[in-house]
Amino acid sequence: MAFSANPLSLSVPEPVFESWLRDTGYLEILDQRTTDLHRHSSSTASSAAEAASSDAAVTNSAAAAVSISNGVFVLIFSHIGTLLSLLTLNPFAKLTSDDFSGDTPSWTLQFVGSFDSYSFPSSPSQTRLRVHENVKRYARNYASLFVLFFACSLYQKLLALVGLISCLALWDVLKLCGDRWGLERRPVIKQSLIRTAQCATAVILFCTNVQMALFSALAVSYAVMILHASFRKLTPSKQSTSKDGNRRILRS
Repeated sequence: MAFSANPLSLSVPEPVFESWLRDTGYLEILDQRTTDLHRHSSSTASSAAEAASSDAAVTNSAAAAVSISNGVFVLIFSHIGTLLSLLTLNPFAKLTSDDFSGDTPSWTLQFVGSFDSYSFPSSPSQTRLRVHENVKRYARNYASLFVLFFACSLYQKLLALVGLISCLALWDVLKLCGDRWGLERRPVIKQSLIRTAQCATAVILFCTNVQMALFSALAVSYAVMILHASFRKLTPSKQSTSKDGNRRILRS
């Protein structure tokens, strides 16, 4: 029996469909779809492995053990490859200044979420998708964490804290003296004092190891950001319906 062609039946290629999901903001659908496909392929592979192992158990138990061990090694190496892809990823590729201008997402409901809000990324492409989008969504949270880690580093290194306060006091004194002495009318003296203050600041920061506190805060905050952004699922954003019936994404 032959069926007549239906003009309403359209075959959309998968890359075009995924591009549409990105352009319209429905990235959480794409993330969930990738996770479901990986889970389905893993379950299919495990079922095939179990069937092969049961058949091989009758004929050759050693071959079945080798087949199962190979499947485990493939799974482990795939996870390792996904984690290594984080080293070649630029998390700030799609970050803009507008991402810091909005309200800070809720720390408990949106940033941390529940236990079901996390899953291991199934592929480097899904890792890249999650990191780029989560860094944009939680940029203010990550910036607050960096400030917190930097404050903790300064608290553990009191000499660095004293050096940082000394540098701030030095520039404050220079500003007050410039306003009182009218250095705006003496640009040569003003530039000389600024260069001297810059050299003194560099010496103070180097001698008090402020750069080490800054480096440790950057390293810890970057590690927390990249791990959280890669394991955090893309949750739905707030959506509003426009007059034409299309849903628009409102970033929280």
